[in-house]
Amino acid sequence: MSDTATPQTPPPSGNEEREKSKKIGALRQLFPFVLPYWRLLIAALAALVSTAIISLTLPLAVRRVVDNFGSEDPHILDLYFMAAIGIAGLLAVGTGIRYALVTRLGERVVADIRKAVFDRVIGMSPSFYENIMTGEVLSRITTDTTLILSVIGSSVSIALRNILIFAGGLVLMLLTSAKLTGLVLLIVPAVVVPILVLGRRLRVLSRENQDWIAASSGRASEQLSAVQTVQAFTHEAASRMMFSDVTEASYGSAKRRITTRALMTVIVIFLTFSGIVGVLWIGANDVRAGLMSQGALIQFVIYAVMVAGAVAALSEIIGELQRAAGATERLVELLQTKDDVIDSNSPAVLPHPVQGRITFEDVHFSYPARPSINALDGASFDIQPGETVAFVGPSGAGKTTVIQMLLRFYDPQSGHIRLDGIDVADMAREEFRQNIALVPQDPMIFATSAAENIAFGRPGASRADVEAAAGAAAAHDFISALPQGYDSPLGERGVMLSGGQKQRIAIARAILRDAPVLLLDEATSALDAESERAVQDAVDSLSQGRTTLIVAHRLATVKKADRIIVLDQGRIVAQGPHDALVEEGGLYARLARLQFTDGIAAE
Repeated sequence: MSDTATPQTPPPSGNEEREKSKKIGALRQLFPFVLPYWRLLIAALAALVSTAIISLTLPLAVRRVVDNFGSEDPHILDLYFMAAIGIAGLLAVGTGIRYALVTRLGERVVADIRKAVFDRVIGMSPSFYENIMTGEVLSRITTDTTLILSVIGSSVSIALRNILIFAGGLVLMLLTSAKLTGLVLLIVPAVVVPILVLGRRLRVLSRENQDWIAASSGRASEQLSAVQTVQAFTHEAASRMMFSDVTEASYGSAKRRITTRALMTVIVIFLTFSGIVGVLWIGANDVRAGLMSQGALIQFVIYAVMVAGAVAALSEIIGELQRAAGATERLVELLQTKDDVIDSNSPAVLPHPVQGRITFEDVHFSYPARPSINALDGASFDIQPGETVAFVGPSGAGKTTVIQMLLRFYDPQSGHIRLDGIDVADMAREEFRQNIALVPQDPMIFATSAAENIAFGRPGASRADVEAAAGAAAAHDFISALPQGYDSPLGERGVMLSGGQKQRIAIARAILRDAPVLLLDEATSALDAESERAVQDAVDSLSQGRTTLIVAHRLATVKKADRIIVLDQGRIVAQGPHDALVEEGGLYARLARLQFTDGIAAE
């Protein structure tokens, strides 16, 4: 889709368009979240049934009052009035209790759904995020769960109450006047048909509207997360246009949904109340003829209004239920998404202490988004405990892929990756990753304090340990110079820091983790010469006694490595120490000549 093209159909969240919601029955998938709170559910249902019964008794009291207007005993009339007030009081108290219980249940269930969805997506492998934007995931966690909250905390309760009033009112109408009830029932098919016909259309539009809302959120998240790039390339106008197009498409979808629902409401209410007026006219003639009392007619009319109101309410609520059904499908879709990387049911356990031996055995791998391109093509190497090994080569050679495979962000199509002789695919990811410290090329800085960002490497670390790690990463001085020192908030994605400062925070985080395996992915690429030397000294000290893998374009940072592995198009083309590779000639010698002689960065 171009930046200026107006979208006509909602984009799918993955490679294929999601199945449309077909029935409200999708809400049954919420039961596993509701059942743990069955006591609260039963209490809420009891309050709901009680208020419905109390509502149905009110017309009986009204009938007694009307029929006793001419009574010679004034105390009887007073008694019936007091009874009516008492019923109204019970109804008010019951409604308040029902609201409190149902709303609490809704908040509890939605909180559990949000936690379940987040727990699921936070552990998904990177391939999951190749098919869905982070903004859309956030939209499901927020917008879709808000819809479900509205349904559980309000719409379902109102729907059940109106169903009870509809059924009870219909029975009491029949007991009051079978003749008039029969006439009312003739109206029902005329009311039900538009509900069925327009309701089907409304389901489709409701799901489409939710898709557009998610797409709008995803676009906004993507553009805002890269706001500096957008502004640097003067892409603001195009970004505004793109977001405007998606938002307008969302509005257009919502407008169609609203129009359909409004039309259904108009038809249902008109037919319902027109029928009641006609029946009332017939009933008035029966009162004139002495076939029924005035109180009985008023009682029947009240029940008819209650039944009609219940039908009208249900016709509106059904739209909300259909939207919630679509939202439920979208959330359950996330919960049921199969991850490409899964842990074994009986995971192997790493021996302790972890030595840090790393072995790649004929590993072949292609990224899911680029299946025809080999990121690693038969890669095999063995890194001994405590050895420092650097991976170099042109961009796209597979250097960072080695890091991602070792962390088991992806599984190879063939071959094995072992840590201390155990295949990482046979271990629980959480366990073996605890023995690895990573400094990524693009370090993630959280919108918390400097101390908390460093302590991310080892939660619960003391302030002294945090400051010692910062000092070892040449980060102590600039952190101390911040307005609140180590307690200074760093802003979203570290907006308060320079690129080099972000990397030093990330290095301090890795130093604090104190893991037997250290992964450095372009760890010093954004540092100035003075900071690079200080950090390099810290890395040299940190790597002592640890297995260290270094990915770098700048060969000056890897000259001291015990071994250098040269990659090109996913294949290992050479390996050995710096001097031997230079003498050998080939790709590494050419890269070294370009950097050390011409000063041109190899990209």
